[in-house]
Amino acid sequence: GFGGNEMEGPTLNWNSVSLERKEPCILGIDEAGRGPVLGPMIYGSAYCRLEDKDRLAKMGFADSKQLTEAQRDKLFIKMKTDSSIPLGWMTEILEPEELSAKMQRFNQVNLNTISHNAAINLIRRALHLGINVQEIYVDTVGVASKYQAKLEGLFPGIAITVSKKADSLFPVVSAASIVAKVVRDYRLKHWEFKEGEIKASTQFGSGYPGDPTTITWLQNNSDQVFGFPSIIRFSWKTTKEIINKTCVDVIWDEDDMEESELRTSDRRDRYKFFAENNMELVTEESFQWAASNDDEVECIVLPY
Repeated sequence: GFGGNEMEGPTLNWNSVSLERKEPCILGIDEAGRGPVLGPMIYGSAYCRLEDKDRLAKMGFADSKQLTEAQRDKLFIKMKTDSSIPLGWMTEILEPEELSAKMQRFNQVNLNTISHNAAINLIRRALHLGINVQEIYVDTVGVASKYQAKLEGLFPGIAITVSKKADSLFPVVSAASIVAKVVRDYRLKHWEFKEGEIKASTQFGSGYPGDPTTITWLQNNSDQVFGFPSIIRFSWKTTKEIINKTCVDVIWDEDDMEESELRTSDRRDRYKFFAENNMELVTEESFQWAASNDDEVECIVLPY
């Protein structure tokens, strides 16, 4: 077991009581599931007392990818039960639907930015909890120097190290890597499709685009209209290629417009409801003016 309720799986957030005494602490951050075409991306942080930095290295932590699943599970339990080195950890779970939506919306958010924001949230959560973080170690996403400068600007006064292969260089990052990997593995192994009537197998393989088992699963479980269930990241190139090959074409109204019209059209047509009721556009300025003059203001919120 994971030291918690077996039905609930591994503990997503854990704080050793002794870490609340304001001792100086170090914190490491790493992720699991950045590259796969399916499932969530999990960001994990782990932290311990600064004085336990060297002792942590002797606990056998290594990059989670270099360990077997059994070894990772054993170390995860040890992190919670070994009272000689008080440890804490947190997770940020980025569901595949969230990744797909952010990476495909009009104002796209790229994967690096999503990853940076997840790491920043983990640091902020630790500080909000009262952890006296003195040093932070992060496995880089993008250019390490730029990422480090970004974090240093947000968290002045904390010594921050961002580097490649941080999960192999710093045991506290290795511990974070294990947290992230254990949580992701459990989520995939016990995946429940949100689309209730789907009877697809959960033998996804590794989830990486180069895995034949994963590709076979994708090819066998595509829908001609809806593409894939929500476990799949629609923003991945692999997904798009299979959808283009196996799914029916969808024609949108905008497809009938000339390209020049699309470029020059800088606003959408008004909803018919507004025109029929002689309603005018309410700007922020006019709304504030009406409110300041105690006028009754009625707003109707319509989807964009």
